[in-house]
Amino acid sequence: MIPVTTSTPPHRFDVVLVANRGEIARRILRTLKALGIRSVAVYSAADRDAVHVREADVAVCVGPAAPAQSYLRVDAVVAAAKATGAQAIHPGYGFLSENAAFARACAAAGIVFIGPGAEALEIMGDKIRAKRHVAASGVPTIAGVSEAGLDDDALVAAATGMDFPVLIKPSAGGGGKGMHVVRAPGDLPETLATARRVAAAAFGDDTLLLEQLVESPRHIEVQVLADAHGNVIHLGERECSLQRRHQKVIEEAPSPLLDPATRERIGRAACQVARSVGYTGAGTVEFLVPAAQPETFFFMEMNTRLQVEHPVTELVTGVDLVAQQLRVAAGEPLALAQEDVVLTGHAVEARLYAEDPARGFLPTAGTVLALEEASGPGIRVDSSLAPGLTVGSDYDPMLAKVVAWGADRGQALDRLDLALAETVVLGVGTNTEYLRALLADPGVRAGDMDTTLIERRLPELEFTAPDESHFAAAAAFLARHHPADPRPAGDTSPWSRPDGWRAAGRARPAVVLAHGLEEPRRTVVVPAVRLSPLPGRPAAHLLEVRGTSRVVHVAAAPDGDRVWVGEDGFAVELEVLSRERQLERALAALERTAGPAAPELHSPMPGTVVAVPAATGERVAEGQTVVVVEAMKMEHRLTAPTAGTVEVSVRAGEQVRLHQLLARVVPDVVPEDAREAPGAHPQDDSRPTDSRPTDQEHSA
Repeated sequence: MIPVTTSTPPHRFDVVLVANRGEIARRILRTLKALGIRSVAVYSAADRDAVHVREADVAVCVGPAAPAQSYLRVDAVVAAAKATGAQAIHPGYGFLSENAAFARACAAAGIVFIGPGAEALEIMGDKIRAKRHVAASGVPTIAGVSEAGLDDDALVAAATGMDFPVLIKPSAGGGGKGMHVVRAPGDLPETLATARRVAAAAFGDDTLLLEQLVESPRHIEVQVLADAHGNVIHLGERECSLQRRHQKVIEEAPSPLLDPATRERIGRAACQVARSVGYTGAGTVEFLVPAAQPETFFFMEMNTRLQVEHPVTELVTGVDLVAQQLRVAAGEPLALAQEDVVLTGHAVEARLYAEDPARGFLPTAGTVLALEEASGPGIRVDSSLAPGLTVGSDYDPMLAKVVAWGADRGQALDRLDLALAETVVLGVGTNTEYLRALLADPGVRAGDMDTTLIERRLPELEFTAPDESHFAAAAAFLARHHPADPRPAGDTSPWSRPDGWRAAGRARPAVVLAHGLEEPRRTVVVPAVRLSPLPGRPAAHLLEVRGTSRVVHVAAAPDGDRVWVGEDGFAVELEVLSRERQLERALAALERTAGPAAPELHSPMPGTVVAVPAATGERVAEGQTVVVVEAMKMEHRLTAPTAGTVEVSVRAGEQVRLHQLLARVVPDVVPEDAREAPGAHPQDDSRPTDSRPTDQEHSA
């Protein structure tokens, strides 16, 4: 792995404020510290205990949890910079990183914005303007409808001249948020309404455009660097084709698709895009490449900031991109020329998200009870995680990035897979097992992939279900660390001792565990099961069952009501059912008498109700949207599972809990075979569903 060098510090900056949070804030702080520059962190009330707050030299609270009241407040961030003597602000990515008004506010306050000028931000931040501008410079673009000021009706009318499927894209913002594929003209009006709502919430701008969908494309992006002295270079390309609903999941550098000649041509095109707007700093030019025609590429957009996946470029070039951003912002020339850029080896990055792939990738939340992050040759982890950290639903679900470098692509993939197997996060559901499944896919291993690969492979993926050994490990852990004592206060009778004492011999301690809404299991700690802690690793244990042994990770919530068991990237949460909770479940089952069932719509995750299209007493059709819940920058539509009369229990703006009842639909007519039997579970959101960022749909 080429060492990532920071070069010499820019002479102009003594103090720099980082206007971001999580793993990207920590990554920027790392370079600032290496350069000897004092750092200032900003944080919301929800992030008071975040790791980036502790690692900065100074930290300033800029508001409550909601991004619009904290991280997106231009006045609060600028005020924090002035109060701490910061001469420059690094925006990271997301939030204010591509906000031209923020760049101007920095300039007005005499503070350097570490990014391009406001004009470049405005042109490239508006996809409509960007496409026109780039097309005029001779770079090929994708056909579509790119007119400013078009409302939904105008876009629907304009789409009559297009072949479906089409792609709706917000003109502002990036990262795939708010993008929707529409395969039939009849679906366009409702999808446009959803896209506008998401775009307005995420970017403060609901302008939309339509593009002809390029089927089965490769997503290739080129990293560029430019200074104020006319120097523009590229640092090779990144393959970002492994996406789910336009959100990148695994990225690598260089692309296994491009040959040297195409790499040179696409690099020159990216530099031309940057020159056309007088770009300065680090930026990324994104292209679509038809998989069947790898020599052809089309400009999609330019991200005028650091990218999430920038580590893979740093690992194959040895260039610290944040250090280069600081140099350029300080008015210094780039520290390298195009001929100095050499790509060595291969790097692959996987994004670790707080989500549950087995339940349709629904966002998860919780408190980190145990954490082990990978290390070793060629491994880099950019992370926001720490033991005790609370992961809520206010921000993007990305928790960390696990990156591996190898002498060749095969070694990089192998190292990344091993690193993910060694990654342990207990207390919050993650996509670690899913990432490993993707890395094992034959198409991925062969480099034969496109942006539709994940969607095509999803139905084939099987996720691990907890087996008897996981229940046994949980029971053994609880017996040692959280022994139950059901005796009332003052009860000293030996018959109710929790250690299993009996006159005729010792009874085996038992614990009742439940996985979701599945039938609870009464698990007995038997002599054949041994759980031995491993020294130096708080959550790691050697589990021995019937002569076989393996390493598992176990941790329990402080009150012992939930226990997590993890192994090789798989982790599961088990609820510990007290006598009271067992009674509650039994009573709930008894209350479900036979008769017409009113299907219930429960929230699939903690979040905020952003829309309630149906009102109590209104008759809805099957599949009609009843409630829309938003969490972690993603919308989830809950639709009527049957035609009937709706009863809504929530209102727009209300915060809701996981599994909270949002509405029920009383069917018009219930066939005899649809009547629910006594003791049956009602419909719930525990089954897998095809949910997706920004336009997730879920039928409870």
